Amino acid sequence: MSKLVYLVPLFPLLGFLVNGLGRKLLSKPMIAIVGSGSILASFVLSVLIFFDVKANGASVITLFNFIDADSFRIPFAFQIDQLSSLFLLIITGIGFLIHLYSAAYMHEEEEQHFGRYFAYLNLFVFSMLLLVLGANYVIMFIGWEGVGLCSYLLIGFWFKNNQYNYAARKAFVMNRIGDLGFLLAVFWLLYKLGTATFTDVFAGAAGLSSFEITAITMLLFVGAMGKSAQIPLYTWLPDAMAGPTPVSALIHAATMVTAGIYMIARSNILYTLAPVTQTLVAVVGLVTAIFAATIALKQNDIKKVLAYSTVSQLGYMFLGLGAGAYTGAVFHVMTHAFFKALLFLGAGSVIHAMHHEQDIRKMGGLKKYMPITHITFLLACLAIAGIPPFSGFFSKDEILTAAFAKHPLYYFVGVGGALMTAFYMFRLYTLTFLGRFRGSQEQPVKESPWLMTVPLIVLAILSVVGGWMGIPGVFAENAHSLEKFLAPVFAESAKLAATHHLPASQEFMMMGASTVAIILVILFAVNRYQKYQATTTTAAGITKLFENKWYVDELYDAVIVHPLQALAGFLKNIIEKSGIDALVNGVGKMVSYGSRQIRLLQSGQVGNYILVMVLAMVVFMLIWFNDAAITQFLNKIF
Repeated sequence: MSKLVYLVPLFPLLGFLVNGLGRKLLSKPMIAIVGSGSILASFVLSVLIFFDVKANGASVITLFNFIDADSFRIPFAFQIDQLSSLFLLIITGIGFLIHLYSAAYMHEEEEQHFGRYFAYLNLFVFSMLLLVLGANYVIMFIGWEGVGLCSYLLIGFWFKNNQYNYAARKAFVMNRIGDLGFLLAVFWLLYKLGTATFTDVFAGAAGLSSFEITAITMLLFVGAMGKSAQIPLYTWLPDAMAGPTPVSALIHAATMVTAGIYMIARSNILYTLAPVTQTLVAVVGLVTAIFAATIALKQNDIKKVLAYSTVSQLGYMFLGLGAGAYTGAVFHVMTHAFFKALLFLGAGSVIHAMHHEQDIRKMGGLKKYMPITHITFLLACLAIAGIPPFSGFFSKDEILTAAFAKHPLYYFVGVGGALMTAFYMFRLYTLTFLGRFRGSQEQPVKESPWLMTVPLIVLAILSVVGGWMGIPGVFAENAHSLEKFLAPVFAESAKLAATHHLPASQEFMMMGASTVAIILVILFAVNRYQKYQATTTTAAGITKLFENKWYVDELYDAVIVHPLQALAGFLKNIIEKSGIDALVNGVGKMVSYGSRQIRLLQSGQVGNYILVMVLAMVVFMLIWFNDAAITQFLNKIF
């Protein structure tokens, strides 16, 4: 079955071509069938590949040589193992539900734009599949760049709005910064090891010096910071909310932002050999988790709250990677895909019902109007808050336990972030669904159509039971089935790194204390915002700082954007116009003036031409003959 793996990315690519080329010819139902059906076909095949890998182990499928020059070869090959097969399920499974949801959410678009939308979605999924299937860093980088391009196209999908175009451009530029780091790391590996194939790189990694492996892993981490929105390259992700809500779900849950996590998890041996970089990954992840959580506390746009929540949760994943809990980080990628996709699609259902209103202060009381959206959204909030037995509890607990084993400070700061997560998510839930309705009564609010609610129900079930495959051993001996499944991928790192297991009693105590604290925070948030009344008072102090996102965008504008614009203006107006242009134009004017003067010699009078010819001969003789030669020449003549 693994030999047919090339069909997994091929189906979405064909969907992209059919919908892209036929967007003006196909009807909306046909476009939706082609777009969603191609992803469903990939999902079915991914399930079969998953069970094949579980039964028979990993394999590498080489299709052809992508680069073949003398002895240097980079194959176009796919690596089918436990890690890639798990990501195939996440990408195609969540991707299919988002495609199905999009068929109803985007039904008001014109047919050609409807087709363009589904073509972009299919291309996005194709690029992500290529990224996780690549057997070397070069093929991974092709998919890496592909998801960057598709994010630009989808964030700026409504291109008639310039603000959306700016958001798309911002995402594109900030990702290119990270991609440069990735590319430099790949070149360095090619220079030192002569290969970019994972198996060869990991086998030869021990031969690299400590400086080289630290520098290479740091450069790879720069790439991961861009794609997975870590400080300081995170500001593009909240602005990505400019795209349609299903796009936000696809970017934030199943595809683009998990690329950095996947890349580091795939490169786990390199990072285990580079403890300095591992510490940096953990610190940056933890700082990002707390920083983004503080911003989410005071956002009023329903999608912005979820966007900063994504940045914060990605920080937890990087904390897990930095603590050496590679399985825990991948586990949280999976559970996060379930509940974050559900949260975004639930937010889309609310926005659809509220006629594109996104301010949660103008909502409230939607519980009685939208029962399915309400209950599924609540389950997702419980999952992301880390309440047992929901999926987020098990994955987040595994990361925090590993963080405690690495350094207790990591754990306590991480728990603080978890408490903030519970607060801002139930602030969002309460302001949206509980209390009285604060919106306009002009248009009725009703539940979304079944094409939108069915994906919500499926994701809600996964958000509840999705974490059970990662039940830790303190509950049942050898219960962590996901850890067993992924063990071959992380086996070498497990041998190299010293693992510290906490006593079961301590783990129970930590789980219980954090759970009780989270429940108290939830009750506080619900009680505080259930009777919310809109006020005209402006925020001040730390609240204003959170509300304005710590003024990071303004800081970037002042430190980077405005100086670069000033430099560009100087180069344009002074160097180019007054310098280079003046020089080039001056040469042109001189040639033009000289030509106008020289043309006066062309008078048409033969006598003048003979005179000029004789004078030229005299000048020539004066230059090239000495006095004696001239005298001798004149004597012969006269």
